[in-house]
Amino acid sequence: MHENLNEIISALSTSLPPVMRWCGAVAKRLRQFNIAVEGKSSGSANTDALTLADLSVQEILVAALRDADPILRCCRIEGEESTGDMALFSQDAKLSIAIDPIDGTKQYRDRSGNGYSIIVHLHDEETPYYSLVFAPEMGPTGTWVEVGPDRLRCGADDTTVTARQVLDRMLDLRINRPADARGIYLIGFQDRDAECARMVDDIGFSGRTSDEMQGSIYPLMATAEYAGSLIHSPNIYDFPVSMHIARLLGGEALWVHNQEPVHYRELWMDERADMLRFPGVVACSEHAHINQQLCELAQGWSQIRYAN
Repeated sequence: MHENLNEIISALSTSLPPVMRWCGAVAKRLRQFNIAVEGKSSGSANTDALTLADLSVQEILVAALRDADPILRCCRIEGEESTGDMALFSQDAKLSIAIDPIDGTKQYRDRSGNGYSIIVHLHDEETPYYSLVFAPEMGPTGTWVEVGPDRLRCGADDTTVTARQVLDRMLDLRINRPADARGIYLIGFQDRDAECARMVDDIGFSGRTSDEMQGSIYPLMATAEYAGSLIHSPNIYDFPVSMHIARLLGGEALWVHNQEPVHYRELWMDERADMLRFPGVVACSEHAHINQQLCELAQGWSQIRYAN
């Protein structure tokens, strides 16, 4: 256990909710304008979408973490974008704060869905310890997900009270969970996403690509509407929230080629997308039998993200 872990989680859970609510308001306002910018060239539309909202939201989040509590500067910062005072944080700490300012940028930019979200999570080289997600336009008032050592919360925002009060009023979703979810989220297989989703259908689940899924995967997993995900080389800024939810509920995130638990010690830099990724194909579910079926299905699939 890390010496200052509880204090860092407390600082994040106190300081982040209002700031992420403000970031959500900024993202909603910016979305009304043409704010696409160039910057990534992986060849995947889901990956390459980049907007001024990504840059603006990360700038605000990094500044908030910088100013909120001195203990947070003892952590490293990992941002999907290269903006903000990240150099003011530790460069070699074991604990890191990862930021995805706009997860689901393509649907955000193209106005093709409302499942985009703002994500921050705390982790070391093995596992996430605290995760907070805010999807500003998922539902009439926006939707929260909070995952901690002793909590799994998800529900609608309510701006008549503070963001922290909203989260504190939510029920713990670890209790009395339904076990009949069949939805599996797939992404990262480049032009084979839909083909792979249909293969998941064939083993008795409901495979859903980013274009087919309504909303964000994190609320859907938290509320047991989806059973998990199957992702090629997930990045370290958003996917670990799914891993966090699964592990808190007794499940796991597994590399399908060897069925070993995912960790942060074997990352690779995707130069095309300018982001750190876990290698290979990863299955993630709170249910061991679902992970087993997904691993058996995808075990022979290519572990290489880019064919060329």
